[in-house]
Amino acid sequence: MEKIQSEEQYQQAIQSDKYTVIKFETNWCPDCKNLDRFIGDIVAEHADKDFYSMDAEQFQPIAEANEVRGIPSLLVYKNGEKVAHLHSKFAKTPGQVREYLAGL
Repeated sequence: MEKIQSEEQYQQAIQSDKYTVIKFETNWCPDCKNLDRFIGDIVAEHADKDFYSMDAEQFQPIAEANEVRGIPSLLVYKNGEKVAHLHSKFAKTPGQVREYLAGL
């Protein structure tokens, strides 16, 4: 999963005409580390989507604009629009994440 390093990279990523999934995280978040343990398999199952990670503290204005209230959160974009948001309390198990992505 590629890490977003700039606002320009974020803007470019979300403009895709296919689903772009961005994991908002921080380096101190235990739930983020737990998600990292199983997200690789899920990414491999969804080759039709682009996956990125993004530090919610480093890009706080973007996180706030997207109503990221907890981490990790998985946000999905298409053609520059946010189309789905999986809040942190629902991103704790592989089953929850798979169900969320299957519903797109």
